[in-house]
Amino acid sequence: MSREKIDKVALFYYSRKDVQEAILKFCQNRETVPRYFEGFGKRPDALTYPTDIISQIRNGATSFHCSEEIWKNPLDISLDMQREKANELREGWDLIIDIDCHYFDYAKKAALALIQALHSTGIKNLSVKFSGNKGFHILVPFKAFPEEINNIKTKEMFPEWARIICEYLKLFARPILEKEILESGEEYKKLGTEGIKCNSCGNLAEKYFKLSYFCESCRIGETTRQKTKEKERKCGQCRKPVMLKDEQEFYKCSKCKLDSLTNQENFSPSMDVFGILGLDLVLVSPRHLFRTPYSLHEKTAFASMVLNESEIADFQPSDADPIKVKIRDFYPDAEPNEAKNLFVQALEWHGERSRTIEGAEQKSPAGERKFEEINIDKSHLLYPPSIAKILEGLVDGRKRGLFILINFFHYLNFTREELEPKLEEWNKKNDKSLKIGYIKSQLDWAYRNKKMLPPNYDKPYYKDIGISPDDEELRLKNPISYLLKKSRYKRRK
Repeated sequence: MSREKIDKVALFYYSRKDVQEAILKFCQNRETVPRYFEGFGKRPDALTYPTDIISQIRNGATSFHCSEEIWKNPLDISLDMQREKANELREGWDLIIDIDCHYFDYAKKAALALIQALHSTGIKNLSVKFSGNKGFHILVPFKAFPEEINNIKTKEMFPEWARIICEYLKLFARPILEKEILESGEEYKKLGTEGIKCNSCGNLAEKYFKLSYFCESCRIGETTRQKTKEKERKCGQCRKPVMLKDEQEFYKCSKCKLDSLTNQENFSPSMDVFGILGLDLVLVSPRHLFRTPYSLHEKTAFASMVLNESEIADFQPSDADPIKVKIRDFYPDAEPNEAKNLFVQALEWHGERSRTIEGAEQKSPAGERKFEEINIDKSHLLYPPSIAKILEGLVDGRKRGLFILINFFHYLNFTREELEPKLEEWNKKNDKSLKIGYIKSQLDWAYRNKKMLPPNYDKPYYKDIGISPDDEELRLKNPISYLLKKSRYKRRK
């Protein structure tokens, strides 16, 4: 739609008092930014009065976009604020599921499948609105969330928990959507049904190429792994074109970092409708904005109108004509803890998946036996240097440090009764102590599950807490490998 036409529609539409009140009511305590035809306005910004809306429309605004996060004062936030400051200013966040698809009929089916999945977890009160173009937004309000889980405040876990929940829902709703599509008798095959699924996390894997090149001038070979094949590649030494000697397709999971070259059994064919149809669910990142209810869409001039669940199946974009759109409240009155089951299920699913992934990545070095087969004197452990540094106390990264220590000692057969006082002693040495409840919740989790190696030295855990493993640690790959080697050497000596 042309700029001139959308401006005329916008001025008439946003002059409606009911539209102004609906937008203003939803945007209370949210960062709200006007969008002009060519881009967004300054940030941070907020709406205070109905006159703010019509004033910005007269200045050329065409729509309004607001945050998922709910703030004490949106004007106090900034782009470069630290996490602790954001947590202090944030009062909560809503779960917003963004459904965007090139095929509008499939977007409707996806919305219905996700709503069914949400209801099956015990959520009764949610809301849905048309995005204004090709999809829908589903909202679960912060009031439905548990205040904390395992002594971790929910309001401080944005966007991490929102991402986990969206990924879990996608996996949960997939069979519902696949069944609906297949039973509808539609020619789904035209859209392509070929997909490769990662069995560890259930997500669609991406196709890669393993390419082997050879430079006849330098007599040097090179192998790369990349998503696309280059039309022409030059030698890094002589800059002459190199010859493609061999190519091999394989699949890689962007979440698990596993690939079908080394873990072929971990991948299998799948009709992943979310991946194949281009359905995008994740609208979660710090200070991310989404179109407010009843804002216009610049491409269509349709309103982002609120719908009842029963209206979705028969809804058409033309029903959102701004001339005839009726106003409804987008924010449902949820019951406290209504979404607790969803949170617990999603976080448990994520925890199990993470442990599977970590275990797959951290294969024991060649020749290493399981610790249970080796006799170690717990009272005289030869701590690897990096573990010893963590035990001295940390300024930053205390939770990551705790994760490393729990897995390290748990793998060495320390009982919970032996480990808990050791961790309490370590916690006192930290610049700022972790809450005892958090430590106990992490111990609960670890001792309910199988033992897991601590992260390998080449993982970002150590760097993120300011510790640089030495050359010998990097060569031996893992703290357990280091300890076993030193213990064997001491016994032989």
